[in-house]
Amino acid sequence: MMRLKKIALLSSQIDHPNEYPFSIPAIATLKSLEIESRICFFVGENGTGKSTLLEAIAAHYGFGLEGGNRNFSPSTTDSVKSIEPLVNALRISFTKRTGAGFYLRAESFFNVASYIDSVGTAESYGGKSLHSQSHGESFLSLLQNRFTRSGFYAMDEPEAALSPQRQLSFLVLLHDLLEDNNDIQFLIATHSPLLLAYPGAQIFSFDDGRIHEIAYRDTPTFQLVSRFLAARDRYIKALFSE
Repeated sequence: MMRLKKIALLSSQIDHPNEYPFSIPAIATLKSLEIESRICFFVGENGTGKSTLLEAIAAHYGFGLEGGNRNFSPSTTDSVKSIEPLVNALRISFTKRTGAGFYLRAESFFNVASYIDSVGTAESYGGKSLHSQSHGESFLSLLQNRFTRSGFYAMDEPEAALSPQRQLSFLVLLHDLLEDNNDIQFLIATHSPLLLAYPGAQIFSFDDGRIHEIAYRDTPTFQLVSRFLAARDRYIKALFSE
């Protein structure tokens, strides 16, 4: 059974601890994370390092820096290369490392879709170009056609292209995949309180300058949305009066 079990950062492998990405507090204080669930979320404010660590894990596994599977080679975003020192300092333990899976990076999804068109593999992604579909449709097409096999799947903010209704559809897809296949695992960075609600998921918060496990109802994302919806008028009045 393929399973990500542990993520560790080896300080002895860090040559420049004061430079990015080690200048991010949550990354700098990382020792090790024990992964116990087949669906795990990274959550935290912008800039706390959740996407950075996810990218490094995906690269360490062998995925293309901009997304895709191990056969993808687009590399047009220079900024993602700045995580290479972090990739080299990570030690990641899998029960079995098959190389199968996919890395979905919302920020560079356009480049991945273009690469798929250029190599003529659109038939594996629903039979038509991802560019010919809306952003949300192309995301779901990718999820439905490529996230169906055994492997390790890393996703960076998949909710960016999904309406709330389609985020619920995504939850159903995740549930079906996990129920039908014991050899599949998901690691997802997200801001979505809908996705974070997946039952039994393990959630790691990057807030407060450290990575720590947190319960769903204790996440700032859930608490903020809950408070806002319970007292919308009061929140709007306070926001607009500042």
